[in-house]
Amino acid sequence: MSPNLKAVVLVGHGGVPTDCPHELVSKLKRLEAQRRKLGHPMTQEEIEADHQIRHWPRTSETDPYCAGIEALASALKPHLQGARLSIAYNEFCTPTIEEAIAVLIQDGATHISIVPSMLTPGGSHSEIEIPEILDGVRALYPNATIEYVWPFNLKLLAELLATHIKQLQERSTVEVQ
Repeated sequence: MSPNLKAVVLVGHGGVPTDCPHELVSKLKRLEAQRRKLGHPMTQEEIEADHQIRHWPRTSETDPYCAGIEALASALKPHLQGARLSIAYNEFCTPTIEEAIAVLIQDGATHISIVPSMLTPGGSHSEIEIPEILDGVRALYPNATIEYVWPFNLKLLAELLATHIKQLQERSTVEVQ
């Protein structure tokens, strides 16, 4: 990467592959709930369960969510004026937000915009977890600008949805005729 390079990290929620053992996911969620209730850091057991799920082999059939984020990233990339685009996941998938940012900074990025695919206010991932992660990452890379481009403009989101609805309604009207 060239100096002063801009980058974007598209953050998806992350999904559990359909062939991942349910017991493993239940174990992770139980350990996570215990940690949050007690306010403790992750235990080694939770770290290992999280790692195992995040690195579970995936295909578009076993993890359609991951495939969907990759498709969104492909559609977004031409609109980024040459900024490098990476994908990261809040949970269940890899790379983590921290990992994606570390690679970009290692490659020379100095300005990184973090864009969640979670669009509306009110969710704990967008409002709490991602900002907490970014606070930690900013402390590690004080010479980089790490910008969280959220919350989104709800008027623009409403216009996007209305346009999409209108296109679908017009298409179905044409198909009926």
